[in-house]
Amino acid sequence: MKIHITESLRIDLDQERWECSKCDTSLGNAREPYKKGLNVYDRDPREVHAALLDQDKYEYSFAPDPTWIRILEYYCPHCGTQMEVEYLPPGHPPTIDIEFDLDALKKQWADRKELPNPVIAPIGEIS
Repeated sequence: MKIHITESLRIDLDQERWECSKCDTSLGNAREPYKKGLNVYDRDPREVHAALLDQDKYEYSFAPDPTWIRILEYYCPHCGTQMEVEYLPPGHPPTIDIEFDLDALKKQWADRKELPNPVIAPIGEIS
């Protein structure tokens, strides 16, 4: 039984594995954080949030200071689908944002039918 957790992430309850729902790649043990099986890009926040003021004239330009914040982007190692983005102080470990009691989840889904891939409607087409 495979259960969709996010648009791009699912759990295979029979194998107890995280999977990319776009390319079916196994991402690791579902009893551990899914981020362990992903590629991580540690972005300089100034690449994402450009300065609003001339940095030669002003000490503060409204661009995030990389000594205070970093952006971690998580990608499927096979297809490159972005799974997660988080803003963290430098040196802070990645957060554990999803954690399940797999045994309870298996019991909960034991008598249910597996759902197909969710259909994600483009913005503006939701009624």
